[in-house]
Amino acid sequence: MCYVIVTGRSLLWTLLSLAALMAVLAGLITPRWLVGPLTIKDTKNYTELYTPTVGIFNRCTRLFGKTHCANFNIDGFATDSNVFPGCWKASLFFLSAGLAAMSVTVIAALLGCCVQSIGRKSIFNLAGVAQAVAGILYLFGMILYPAGWGAERVQRICGPEADAFYLANCSLGWAFYSAAIGVALTFVCAAFSGQAEKSTASDKVQDKMNEGKTLICLA
Repeated sequence: MCYVIVTGRSLLWTLLSLAALMAVLAGLITPRWLVGPLTIKDTKNYTELYTPTVGIFNRCTRLFGKTHCANFNIDGFATDSNVFPGCWKASLFFLSAGLAAMSVTVIAALLGCCVQSIGRKSIFNLAGVAQAVAGILYLFGMILYPAGWGAERVQRICGPEADAFYLANCSLGWAFYSAAIGVALTFVCAAFSGQAEKSTASDKVQDKMNEGKTLICLA
């Protein structure tokens, strides 16, 4: 018989897992990891002020009087390192791998309402291990990003003093903090997965199953 089991802790774990995934994804695709200083650009008719920003594989600048955002990883990981710094390539790889692992756990979290085990292993515990792995991959990506701040691309925006782990005239943008919050939430989810598993295997759940109920919702 198929049982649908939803508890307060399992629902909270599912929502936290989804929030962690979306926070890292939003940060990864947004070109606001670094925010440059206010820049003055003189044209024939007027002078304009703008703030250049850059992400892991994309950037925003001012072209022809309009804000222009585009990717600079034209050839993917084969893009010239002068255009797409090697450390940022590695950062993108690890963050993407972490997102892939985390996506699997979110799917597992949704399936966890109906499927409590895979091969006699709790789906929550398996997902928790995968989330810990995703968190470690994220950490590699987050550390490698500032390691590439000495690249020419960063120095053009932040100044020639910019170096690995030193931003010079730039500041961190909201996308970096979004990714950092997502990483922290990922580790919280990994630790909380055990509580989600316990709540779905509690005596209260077993009592409801013995009563013949197939849809079980508990606080």
